Amino acid sequence: MSTQQMSQQEMERLIAQYDKESAVRQLSGPMKWITFVLLVLFSVYQLVSTLFLTLPPQIHRPIHLAFGLGLVYLLYAGRSKGQADGKVGIVNIILSIVAVLVSLYWVFDYDGLVLRTGNYTTFDLVIGGAAILLVLEAARRVVGLPITIIAAFFLLYTYFGPYMPGFLEHRGNDVSRIIGHSFYTLEGILGTPLGVSSTFIFLFILFGAFLEKTGVGEYFNDLALVIAGRRIGGPAKVAVFSSALQGTISGSSVANVVTSGAFTIPMMKRLGYRSEFAAAVEASSSTGGQIMPPIMGAAAFLMAEFINVPYMEIAKSAALPAILFFTGIWIMTHFEAKRLGLRGLTPEELPNKKEVLKKLYLLLPILVIIVVLMMGVSAERSAIIGIASTIVVSAFRKETRLSLADILEAFASGARTALGVVAATACAGIIVGMVTLTGIGLKLANGLIDLAGGILLLTLFFTMIASLILGMGTPTTANYIITSTIAAPALIQMGVPDIAAHMFTFYFGIIADITPPVALAAFAAAGIAKSKPIQTGVESTRLSIAAFMAPYIFVLSPQLLLIDTTFWESVWVLITSTLGMIGVGAGLIGFWMSKLNPLERILAVAGGVLAVMPGLATDLSGFALLALVFGLSYFRGRKENQQIQIAS
Repeated sequence: MSTQQMSQQEMERLIAQYDKESAVRQLSGPMKWITFVLLVLFSVYQLVSTLFLTLPPQIHRPIHLAFGLGLVYLLYAGRSKGQADGKVGIVNIILSIVAVLVSLYWVFDYDGLVLRTGNYTTFDLVIGGAAILLVLEAARRVVGLPITIIAAFFLLYTYFGPYMPGFLEHRGNDVSRIIGHSFYTLEGILGTPLGVSSTFIFLFILFGAFLEKTGVGEYFNDLALVIAGRRIGGPAKVAVFSSALQGTISGSSVANVVTSGAFTIPMMKRLGYRSEFAAAVEASSSTGGQIMPPIMGAAAFLMAEFINVPYMEIAKSAALPAILFFTGIWIMTHFEAKRLGLRGLTPEELPNKKEVLKKLYLLLPILVIIVVLMMGVSAERSAIIGIASTIVVSAFRKETRLSLADILEAFASGARTALGVVAATACAGIIVGMVTLTGIGLKLANGLIDLAGGILLLTLFFTMIASLILGMGTPTTANYIITSTIAAPALIQMGVPDIAAHMFTFYFGIIADITPPVALAAFAAAGIAKSKPIQTGVESTRLSIAAFMAPYIFVLSPQLLLIDTTFWESVWVLITSTLGMIGVGAGLIGFWMSKLNPLERILAVAGGVLAVMPGLATDLSGFALLALVFGLSYFRGRKENQQIQIAS
């Protein structure tokens, strides 16, 4: 199908502009092939270690860190000017080698370090200090300055504890203890976040890279067109459906926006949607890809480890809120199309249905992942089975068959994508280590509860604000690690189930990507649509109202997360929440069966919110208001249609 799609170089430039993790050097010559081989070896090591090796975490995690840091210094420039020249430079080569040697210090002297626990030599401390600095600089290059500043602040806080005001005061720690705790325990750089990066996250990123190699990303667009293209306002619904699918192979909101948005945004604009609205639909839908099971954002794997439950439990709990999120966006795009009188796409504008359905087999690896996870297979093994099934499934037809070169490129692509997670989790590990060393986590949790006066809704509100602010400068993974360490315990203290408390912080860490003033996914979409960035962010926030409401719903009514509930209770919660979202969507757009006046819009939103809130009384009150607004809108619409028919 012919569309005014962006060129590959334009897409890469836009992704690099708004997604720092994607801003890699475009190398040439020998260094290009050296880094390619190292990336492939990184992936091969991860597969071999999962399948055949049983290494202690003090060996496996440093090797993972060595690959990650070494490649970061080769592929990411220290300054933005150096990103474009494609040259590594001697300083970066030295930093890369030093980072590898420092990371592997655990491997070189494992027995000695275990024996010297808590009594480290001067050389040990020099190596540990260098590791901290190298991790901070790597995080600055890949993830951005904000997370580096936060980690540095926690290091300083740990040292200057006696001089802190009020409840923040603590006894303080000397430099040797800070370094020892940060690098020579499993509570700092080598802690749980990096541990999850070195197992679940890397393998699922690699699975996504293999899926992408089969052309499944483009196929998602074609499948979405066949399913939703002919409906009212078709391209917007295509964007919603396609982005939900793209989320299974992309862990980045910005990359998701550019990949599918280059295709859907021009279509929406041609059909008649405003630039800001078209960009917002894509930004909102793409951001929601990270909360869409079965393969969610990287932070979901961390959540499974933190809560100590199988990943499938996290995916199962996230299913209904994800459905609610995408339903909300779908509803609002529908009402906007009805309000503007927009049509669907014509058959000539759609791909051939038979040809699209012939490639339905490309989705089999995702189905395989779901089945093996439900069978109780570990997440690591499930990912490897998914990778193997992708290679097998790709062989069904010549145009999708993966050659040896394709497999090697998938290895390299997956490892390259994982570098941002390695840097983020290692740096976040420093923060977590300092939190555990000082005990500040419990103090901040208690302080949050005191600030909210012990009121759950206020505590939730403050947690939301903290997650959104952190999300302005840190990726979802690091954002979740920080907020789950500090804010989630406060919610758990107030009786919120563990999964609900952690899912709450996870959701708002993701939604930060479309929340002004720093809404990177919305800004990337605005770059494609040529719309106003801040206005696009505001529009994205409006469209994502379900994502702002769902976390409050599942904290107050854990049935939405399938916690301690029956099937029918969950169905009831989903039905009432969906009806509520219809009312909220109609009120915000200003259209239902006909145009709504201001009072009807207020009543529709109020009725929707009441229907969404748990409780029989609120449900019935919400239904009554929604029925009233629907009736008024319906009969007005019929009257207007009759008048049009008479006039014609």
